[in-house]
Order: sequence, then C-alpha cells, then structure tokens
Amino acid sequence: MASHPLPEARDIRARRPVELKRTEQLRAQETRSAILNAALTEFSSKGFEAASIRSIADRIGMQHPLVTYHFRSKETLWQAVAEYVFERVRQERDASLSGFGPASAVDRLKLAYRALFRFTVAFPEFHRFILQESLGSSSRLQWLADAFLKPLIGWLLPQIRAAQEEHALPNVEPIVFHYMLISLTSTLSGFGPEFSATSNLSPSDPALVEEYWRTVEQLVFGAFASR
Repeated sequence: MASHPLPEARDIRARRPVELKRTEQLRAQETRSAILNAALTEFSSKGFEAASIRSIADRIGMQHPLVTYHFRSKETLWQAVAEYVFERVRQERDASLSGFGPASAVDRLKLAYRALFRFTVAFPEFHRFILQESLGSSSRLQWLADAFLKPLIGWLLPQIRAAQEEHALPNVEPIVFHYMLISLTSTLSGFGPEFSATSNLSPSDPALVEEYWRTVEQLVFGAFASR
C-alpha cells in the first residue's frame, strides 16, 4: 500500500518553492545593489568613458559576465545608477518633509536642501557622478537633466518663489538661488580630499557636518529672517 505524506510534510514541500524563489529574489536584489554601488564609485571617479564593466566587477570580486547578466551594457548600467541615486535623493527629501506639518516655504526649503546636503556628505560619489558629466556636454547630461534634475528643480523653484514672496529670501532669479545652494550643499563632498589635506579635518565628521549646515542656514536663511 502506498504511503501518504502527513499534512505537515505536504505543507513543508509546498512552501519550499516559494521560499526558494524568495531567497533567489533576495540574492538577486543584493547582487544588483552591490553592482550599482560599485558602478557609482567607478563612474564618479573615472567618468563614463574611462569606466569599464570589468573594473566594476573587480571592485566587488565578481565575474564581469554576471554584471552584464543584470545590466546588458555600460550605458544601461550608467542609467540604472542614475535612477538608483536620484530615487534615494527623493526618498531622503520626502522623509525629511514627512510629518513636519504645515510650514512656511522657507522652512520647506531648509528641510529639502538639508536632506540633500546630508545625502551628499554620506555619499560624496553622488555629486562627483553628476560632475563627471558636467565637465563636458554629452547626451547623458541632457538625459540626467530631463529625467531627474528638471523634476527636482520643478519642485524647488515654486518653493523659492513663495519664500521670496514671504520676504524670507533675496529677490534673485530662483534658478540662480538653487544653484547657489547646490554649490553650498556639495562643498564638503566636492572638496573632501582637498579639505582633509589642508586642514587635517574629516569632511564626514558629524560635529563638523552640523556646524557647516548651521552656518549655511545662518548665512543664507538667517539674514532675511532677522530683518
């Protein structure tokens, strides 16, 4: 007589394919994240043209065909890196603003630019990744502008105009004000190595980071607030 498995055994066997699929999905996600982080470092330090799939794979001890399995070309990988980092920037901004409640336009701006500042300090490769494309005119720079920079700026400019109407900011062209803030928020990440070489200080030191942002708030936002 054929034996029949117990209900518990059938349940375990039924769960195994699901658990195996979840494990494989998790492993694939971890592999993709490792590739994206290695690619961000590669592109930010070398630029698109000098970067290579093989060097990206070497950074994480991976065979380069596995990289092309997940990202079929260097161009595809570069675009995936851009999507990856800008999504993280958006999440940082939204997390900073969530739960804050009703606020003035200038308060929203301070939160948004502070979130960007903290992100660039934690991930200086982000600023350098964009800077590599800004060193020359390329189709990639225009793609970045259309896909990510313009939508981000499109949210910020109305906030800047509203703050100007509240007499909380100088009456300068909003896009000029934005790039002034971008310069200030990227100082520690952009000049990090030079900063360390000339001062023996770490641009990622939490106390220094807090002091730097307090100074930005006082210089940019505080002058008009005190009037």
